[in-house]
Amino acid sequence: MTRIDADSIITEMLYIPQHLGIIMDGNGRWAQARGLPRTAGHKAGAQKIRVVTEMCADIGIQVLTLYAFSTENWGRPTDEVNQIMALTEQYAETEVSEMLRNGIRFQLMGRREELPISLMKTMDRAIQMTQNNSRFTLNLALNYGGRVEIIDSIKSIMMTYQQGTVIDDELFSRHLYCPGCPDVDLIIRTGGEWRTSNFMLWRAANAVFSSIPVFWPDFQREDLEHVIKLYSDQVSRHNNVV
Repeated sequence: MTRIDADSIITEMLYIPQHLGIIMDGNGRWAQARGLPRTAGHKAGAQKIRVVTEMCADIGIQVLTLYAFSTENWGRPTDEVNQIMALTEQYAETEVSEMLRNGIRFQLMGRREELPISLMKTMDRAIQMTQNNSRFTLNLALNYGGRVEIIDSIKSIMMTYQQGTVIDDELFSRHLYCPGCPDVDLIIRTGGEWRTSNFMLWRAANAVFSSIPVFWPDFQREDLEHVIKLYSDQVSRHNNVV
């Protein structure tokens, strides 16, 4: 975490999380509350990503990981899954110029194998084009599961090193998705649920978790600032600052 003077939140000194994770929940319920199909909620949710990315970069967060689609979500209706994949591909294609303009590095956090070929080509293009950006990092957790990530890390270590290699935290972390990504400091779940839903189990060992009732498409800057203030208070108490 970094400690900065965040005038956009309050005038006092705040602890700002270095790495923020968001479980983007509530798209379907947002749409149903408006008499719209669930797919309309996913479209509204996709449009919110740019807004929230800009918020986080402006506040001083360095890494944002968005939980977009879990390994368990393949059980959803086929039409809904297809639309989520199509919206993700559209986002990666249309937002790459904005990422380049704003110094954003884009990464995929998740298993590649089950994802559509067309989507992966578009994602890989965005990943390659933005790989040297250093102002801000956006990780998209797609076809992601915390347990699967741990299993894949173990498999990677077994294939890379000889038997008898000492495995410690540092070595293990280097074989997670998005190696080099710091542990997550704060996880926000929109939509009011309190489950962590298999999200970044390894990196979230010391994270602060906050659930808010706001559906993802309605998530606003004041919601983010409110949770960061709660996070900062928690860190301050832990560090005996106050």
